[in-house]
Amino acid sequence: MNFQDFADSIEPMTCVISVEKYPDGSYGNIRLVAGNKAYVDSIENPHHMSSAEMLNNKFIPGSPYEKYIPKDLNFEAACYQCAIKKKPYHTYIHPDRYSFWIDMYMLPLKSDDPNIGYCSYTQELTFEKNDDRMTDLSADISSAVLKTTLKLKGGKDFKHNMEQVISEILGICSAERCCVFLTDFKERKCSVLSHVMAPGIHAVSMEHIINEEYDDFFSIVETWPDTIAGSTCIIITNKNDMEVLKERNPVWHESLVNAGVESLVLFPLEYNDETLGYIWVTNFDVDNAINIKGVMELTTHLIASEIANHQLLDKLRILGTVDVLTGVYNRNAMNNRVDWFIRSKDKKPETIGVVFADLNGLKQKNDNEGHGAGDRLLKDAAEILKDIFYDGEVYRAGGDEFMIIDCEATCEDLEKRVEKLRKDSEDPANISFALGFYFDDGEGDIRKAMRTADERMYADKERYYTRFPERRRK
Repeated sequence: MNFQDFADSIEPMTCVISVEKYPDGSYGNIRLVAGNKAYVDSIENPHHMSSAEMLNNKFIPGSPYEKYIPKDLNFEAACYQCAIKKKPYHTYIHPDRYSFWIDMYMLPLKSDDPNIGYCSYTQELTFEKNDDRMTDLSADISSAVLKTTLKLKGGKDFKHNMEQVISEILGICSAERCCVFLTDFKERKCSVLSHVMAPGIHAVSMEHIINEEYDDFFSIVETWPDTIAGSTCIIITNKNDMEVLKERNPVWHESLVNAGVESLVLFPLEYNDETLGYIWVTNFDVDNAINIKGVMELTTHLIASEIANHQLLDKLRILGTVDVLTGVYNRNAMNNRVDWFIRSKDKKPETIGVVFADLNGLKQKNDNEGHGAGDRLLKDAAEILKDIFYDGEVYRAGGDEFMIIDCEATCEDLEKRVEKLRKDSEDPANISFALGFYFDDGEGDIRKAMRTADERMYADKERYYTRFPERRRK
């Protein structure tokens, strides 16, 4: 077959790829044998959308593909699947290294050489994502993606839904483990959202690995983007792939080997150009790698979107219930909590301890040192209250006034804490509070408890200013 004539007979940008086959079933060089004008222009034409992102801007037939793009195990797997295993391949992807989406089709071509396989590679590039193309999937992949989508929306418990989803992915991949991992690159933090293992697999949890086996597991996580190297994911199916990983990331490679990992799929979970985390499966059915990649390419978009929505709702909930300055609950949260005690038919705590704490000296601090100093005083006061009433709920009722609801401590214990805080407040070097306390031992009347504690706080404030008249607010 004249590969150049074949490529020239196709209008969209197309090239012919050769894959060297070894006797043991592995592969060697992957080369671009021929390309039509549209494909050559994508490399050589300086005005083409992809030209600026090629490693070399001169197309030379027979060159290794790495002459034009960085080594990419996913691309190699697709070429091997098509050229050697003679299976057509299609995907629609947006590798991080490019500013555009790629709709790619690969078809096996006849070869007269038993040691070399050939395939055609046709692609269309677009700057904008096309949702219709993302859903142009095989029946098997469509069915798998539909199952995961239904499980994502299966109930109100987000973590339970996510566990159901990754259990489904675990089964699709015939893998030993599947894990969804959340990351915060700004804070250099990571956490496990959900982790499942196949029946019969007994291994330590990911939480144990992160917290007990590493001083700083994020130091490994932050190497993953460079290891993915601008591709869409990492797929390790054999020893050769593991050697490539070892060369790129020896520390992570050692970690995987120590954990008994022989095969791996790792996808970033990205939403609006931000990496929210990663999903991976280990020791999976490598013979089904191409279909697994197809399922996860779309599923990861859905999972990332669901995580982003959950995190947004969580932020909104925090904004609606947490005081931005001090980090304790705000007045809105306090009103909702009080309303729950009054109206809810749920079982109530057997006892309710209520403490009102009014911060002394805030006005003087603001007047003498500025509002920045006043804000720091409020923050420090909140930290003291959170530390002392560690088993309670601390609310900023407004201005310099705080309220604590504690349903765990005994009356004697709370009284001791209040008295210690009151005594500490007499020292001018310490942060000072006026305090009122009431313990409801079974009545369940939150309004009476609040009213009584508030009255006692104001009485305590008067005693305080009577004893220290120079500190009275003016």
